[in-house]
Amino acid sequence: MEKIVMAGVGYVGLVTGTSLAQTGKTVVCADISESKITQLKEGVSPIYEPGLEAMIQQNIDRGTLGFTTDMTRAYREADVIFICVGTPEQADGSASLTYIYEVAEDIANYAKKDTLIVMKSTVPVGTNQQVKAFINERRDAENALEIVSAPEFLSQGTAVNDTLHGARIVFGVETKQAEMRMRAVYSGFKQPVVVTDLVSAEMIKYASNDFLALKISFINDIANLCEKLGANIDGVTQGMGLDPRIGKQFLNAGVGYGGSCFPKDTKALYRLAEDVGYDLRTVKATIDVNQDQIYKLLHQAKQDFGSLVGRRVSVLGLTFKPGTDDLRESPAIWNIFELIKAGADVTVYDPVGMENARSIFQDRVAYADSALAAISDAEICFIFTEWPEIVSVAPSDFSEKMRSVHIYDGRNCFDVAEMAALEEVHYVSIGRPKVQRYQEELVGLSK
Repeated sequence: MEKIVMAGVGYVGLVTGTSLAQTGKTVVCADISESKITQLKEGVSPIYEPGLEAMIQQNIDRGTLGFTTDMTRAYREADVIFICVGTPEQADGSASLTYIYEVAEDIANYAKKDTLIVMKSTVPVGTNQQVKAFINERRDAENALEIVSAPEFLSQGTAVNDTLHGARIVFGVETKQAEMRMRAVYSGFKQPVVVTDLVSAEMIKYASNDFLALKISFINDIANLCEKLGANIDGVTQGMGLDPRIGKQFLNAGVGYGGSCFPKDTKALYRLAEDVGYDLRTVKATIDVNQDQIYKLLHQAKQDFGSLVGRRVSVLGLTFKPGTDDLRESPAIWNIFELIKAGADVTVYDPVGMENARSIFQDRVAYADSALAAISDAEICFIFTEWPEIVSVAPSDFSEKMRSVHIYDGRNCFDVAEMAALEEVHYVSIGRPKVQRYQEELVGLSK
């Protein structure tokens, strides 16, 4: 059985490696971070992902999953090396390949077997061929080396299921031998396999993510128009989503997308298109709509109140989506920075994202241990993540706990009619009718 090494224990490397081990493959996850590897050897996951930690411990016990910081030995003994390191966004929107080439340098120096290099990281189109040439120029071994593009399609919060039971597996290969080795690696997965060339596989990843991001921006654009015309986005999306050509997924109007993928991948593909002289207009529109959408409710609150100085503001939901502790590019985080800048007195709550939030905001905000504690005595409440713990708050709880019930719901968590049943409430959501049942002018409300 071939020995598989995952280069990097970030989100993709850890989930992929653990899932391969779950199917009976022998996997070693390698990383330069001593603290992460120490945690993992004890069966503790450094990332929050439902079901992952239990699966890590199970496969450690079975002997199919190991962890190391000895990159030299790991690469020397590997038959298959998955590159799973980050490609962060640079100032110009392009993807940084610094970590990719650091791994490639180590592979060139230490890999000694007939090694299959599998690019799992999301990289610009053409990168796989460039990395192969880079490694070949630097290695002095006689062993054969092949590279495969195998993009990931993980959604945070459902990543384990997405890996083990996903919609498809994509291999971009140059030879039939590479394809056969990849089929053997993934033999425990019962999913459709798409086999194509390296460049097309790279494009599949970007095109998939950018299409989903476009779908989100499209429905947010429609939601904004619904507000102007008096339509209700809930009915619109229900009617659209029943069409199998459209589908209901990613048709939830809100304050835009965030996370580690969509913001980075849309900008990277747009920049790549610019580099080859093509204007990717749909992706540019996706980026522009999302940027405006992030601050939509904050702008509305500023318009309603005139000034937010000294206002007691509650923020429910910090992660970019439920099921993860990831705050990267979260609309909540950008809005909190603006609320602080506007002089608001901010209290935040999230079921799993609080520790990461503390590292960002320190003492500039207050931290509540529940949604009800966060809204207690607040004048304004922003909702940015549709966690069950937040959606389950009863409308009457807002009425009872808040000093004045002014809710700006960025994920359409609550029923408009139920909110309208409250005696005094100002409820603003996305693409739906506003509820304005306050007798006083908002700006004139006492603090």
